[in-house]
Amino acid sequence: MYAEKNATSDITVTYLGGPTAILEYGGLRFLIDPTFDDPQDYEDPGSTTLVKTRGPALQPADIGDIDVVLASHHEHPDNLDTRGAEFAMSSPLVLSTPQAGDDLGSPVVGLADWSQHSVGLVDITAMPALHGPPGSEEFVGPVIGYLLRAPGQPSVYVSGDNASLDLVREIANRHAPIGIAILFAGAARVAAIDAPLTLTSQDAAEAAKILQAGRVVGLHTEDWEHFSETRADLEAAFASTPGLLVDTPRGVRVEL
Repeated sequence: MYAEKNATSDITVTYLGGPTAILEYGGLRFLIDPTFDDPQDYEDPGSTTLVKTRGPALQPADIGDIDVVLASHHEHPDNLDTRGAEFAMSSPLVLSTPQAGDDLGSPVVGLADWSQHSVGLVDITAMPALHGPPGSEEFVGPVIGYLLRAPGQPSVYVSGDNASLDLVREIANRHAPIGIAILFAGAARVAAIDAPLTLTSQDAAEAAKILQAGRVVGLHTEDWEHFSETRADLEAAFASTPGLLVDTPRGVRVEL
């Protein structure tokens, strides 16, 4: 069914809040890191309580059919909350980490770094990511990003909760220039780890330069208390490159 779709259709993004966005690419509709809960606290004994401050721009019933969910990881509610997980598990296909595939089962397919999964005319390659400083893996768990390619379309990189510019350089060495970079910023912080768990605003600007990105979509800067940098901080970091960072009003379908 996927192969019948038009891979040269328009590329659009609809920002829903936090890390969540709908990407239309290669004739498919992708949902990135679904988070659909109302504002609330997420308490986990022995872990940091995460506080969601704002709900999504659109509810699951309002977003239409989704072909593929791209989940950077499944263990933190700011990337996959309760209603987001319910939506994902009712979708045709979810791509995520191998650990998510083992823990959640069908329709989740776990991808190891650099492995590929094709849907219709879109080739999806898992990109390495590090959710914090080196050595934090046992505390934060595994996470991945994605590279999407389709005939006649610019490539799309989705960083997921990556904080490592070294990994961005490794990705760029293999795949730059990147047509569209969807970067998770916000410099997320928790008390247990004294370092950003996602890109800072300045690191996001540097990542865009390393990737030789043609356009940048910024996610993961709003709606959670542990995001230490805002959308305004991200925009300030890109001020020297006007037009590179795409304006993405909440709930508005934007052509890339």
